Amino acid sequence: MSPRVPRVLAVAGTDPTGGAGQHADLKSIAAMGGYGMSAVTAVVVQNTLGVRSVHVPPTEFLAAQLDAVAEDVEIDAVKIGMLGSVPVIETVTRWLEDRRPPVVVLDPVMVATSGGRLLEREAEDALRAMLGHADLVTPNLPELAVLAQEEVASSWAEALAQGHRVARAHGTLVLVKGGHLTGDRTPDALVGPDAPEPLVAFDGARVPTENSHGTGCSLSSALATLQARHGDWAHSLGIARAWLRGALERSGDLAVGHGSGPVHHFHHVQDALESWGAAPARFSDELWAASAGLRREIEELDFVRGLGDGRLEPERFLAYLDQDLQYLDGYSRALTLLAARAPDERQRLFFATGAVSCTETEGELHRARLRHAEPGAAGAGPGEVTRRYTSFLLAATAAEPYPVGLAAVLPCFWVYADVGRHLGELAAAAGAAEHPYADWLATYADEGFQEATRTARELLDEAARGASPAVRERMREVFLEACALERDFFAAPVPAVRLAGIDGIE
Repeated sequence: MSPRVPRVLAVAGTDPTGGAGQHADLKSIAAMGGYGMSAVTAVVVQNTLGVRSVHVPPTEFLAAQLDAVAEDVEIDAVKIGMLGSVPVIETVTRWLEDRRPPVVVLDPVMVATSGGRLLEREAEDALRAMLGHADLVTPNLPELAVLAQEEVASSWAEALAQGHRVARAHGTLVLVKGGHLTGDRTPDALVGPDAPEPLVAFDGARVPTENSHGTGCSLSSALATLQARHGDWAHSLGIARAWLRGALERSGDLAVGHGSGPVHHFHHVQDALESWGAAPARFSDELWAASAGLRREIEELDFVRGLGDGRLEPERFLAYLDQDLQYLDGYSRALTLLAARAPDERQRLFFATGAVSCTETEGELHRARLRHAEPGAAGAGPGEVTRRYTSFLLAATAAEPYPVGLAAVLPCFWVYADVGRHLGELAAAAGAAEHPYADWLATYADEGFQEATRTARELLDEAARGASPAVRERMREVFLEACALERDFFAAPVPAVRLAGIDGIE
């Protein structure tokens, strides 16, 4: 596993309007939490309407850039884009052979949007020879056809077959991208040199936008960064697809150029940036901002990643459900305590209803999966984290001031809603119809659960307005402790359970 902030080198050409090439690479690397560096292969005169001219610096200058970075900085990943000539390709190839960076993603820029070939035949041959130095190759369909030395695929099945042939011929992973196909769907698949089927496949509706400048550069740089962070190509592709979809959907916010404009690389942080410098309007906003690090740790857990993309082992998921069912029993009792102490009928009804929902609506979904009726009936008692979390909740709701009890139970609403949203995006990218945990994930992404979360926030903010500074500080401490317990609950090794006969497990 690489450092928390991956150091990613982009080797590519430039784009003065900022939507493609180095400029898109550096934006994408930063958007995925990496530190971007660059070595320029070509200075390009272009805008959103097209390319006007290209200047290729001497290869000695390119080699000097590459060496200057490598001699000073430990590189976690390299993304390679435009390599316009045989000497440039050979220079980068020699550097890769010498330095051997841990992750190499090659986006073979070979065919212009108009369909024209950007490389001479000799350069195409040199680029094919370079594929063996890449961990992942990310061609569009015309570029895939050039690599395969075949006609451009006209169907998804043909594209997959071409991708497999290229992967086998060069011993590398190939990302087959269906964006150039006609129709309202945009499939993607990761194929390898050994497996006859895709390692992972995604499908989604085409985003209705005219802005697609630099999507290939952006996706490949994002994948290099995410792979350096997670070490899992399938998981990295799921995250990158969800992010790029949002970047396409929000591309109209930018209003850059009169042609095919760039995507919005930072769509996911725009709202947060706009709020900087202003005091949070709500106490719950302060708590949420303070918990950002804990929530990020939750999203990066192997368990959460596997749950989102559907690769979590069924046995592990069922054992987790058994613990969660026992947790919900304790959480229901905590909500019942809050209902008994609530200062008005509205709050009493909200928490009493929530207590019933824990054991009936959510609990029934768990029991349907587990095929048993009572908490712990699968053979394992509560784990250490389960006991610690439920004891914490019961103590806070029974003995602490009422506003502190509210702060203790809120993360179960809010963090689960946020994680559920995140997992829902990954599940949608993976194809929810085939996702093994789609029904369970849908519960937490459901609008009813989201509305309950909003109500719980409102009640906490009301209580905070009338609380003393000491109580508000205690609310903050308890909220963060509950968030840490949420993280620990997801991260905990789950006790073994008797799984024979459960959902087909023997």
